[in-house]
Amino acid sequence: MTDSAMVLAAEESHFPPGIGSFDFRDWFTGLSETALANVFTTITFAVWLTVAVLIVFFLWAYRKPRIVPTKRQWLAESAYGFIRNTVAIDLLGKQTGVRFAPYLATLFFFILIMNFWAIVPGVQISPNAHIAFPATLGVISWLIYNYVGIKKHGFVGYMKMTCVPPGAPWFIYPLLIPIEFLQNIILRPVTLALRLFANMFAGHLILLVFILGGFELLNSENIFIQGLSVFSFAMGIAMTLFELIVILLQAYVFTLLTGMYIQGSLADEH
Repeated sequence: MTDSAMVLAAEESHFPPGIGSFDFRDWFTGLSETALANVFTTITFAVWLTVAVLIVFFLWAYRKPRIVPTKRQWLAESAYGFIRNTVAIDLLGKQTGVRFAPYLATLFFFILIMNFWAIVPGVQISPNAHIAFPATLGVISWLIYNYVGIKKHGFVGYMKMTCVPPGAPWFIYPLLIPIEFLQNIILRPVTLALRLFANMFAGHLILLVFILGGFELLNSENIFIQGLSVFSFAMGIAMTLFELIVILLQAYVFTLLTGMYIQGSLADEH
């Protein structure tokens, strides 16, 4: 095979998966040179449908609320109550937790459904596998917990509480204060975003390896290699089930950490 033929074959092959596996063209031809080029894509479809699902579900569940809840009302209240009780109230107390429960619950379900697209046939990628979406969510949480902290303690008091470790000797303040500032003010939204992004990106890549690898093995001319495709597909199914656990866990971890950061911002000064 000539060099040009090998290059052509590599370009036509879907394996191994590369960065192109995370790019999605517009759904309608002729839009590539227009402002709509990135509007109608698989990723934007997943994001907007996620928003629509959340809005329609809760409007449908609370269309005619009753004292004795219907099944749909019970389902919505149970879903909301899970985050309100296990995150908001447990971390922030009843009075404060109820105030922040709507945001934390919305954050959890939005991330959960966004993550769930990673295992939906025909989509099979979470928008959170693109760093822009986790970064935006991280910045929103960062703005909220810093805002409530500054509102309660004042800017100087909040900076002191956040960046000056209690009980530390004064002579190591020049070392500790920059570290605390970097860790608590600068890096928190970064770690929030990267944790979610890295898990969803890695999950998508692993599924691509096993699923596309199975097709490549199946297309081989060697019967023994074709038989190995069964193992590759089986691993793809197993990793999909594992990805479901990651989907739930990452949504909960992001929400839990946001609640912990809000709790720290509202804590009394040392």
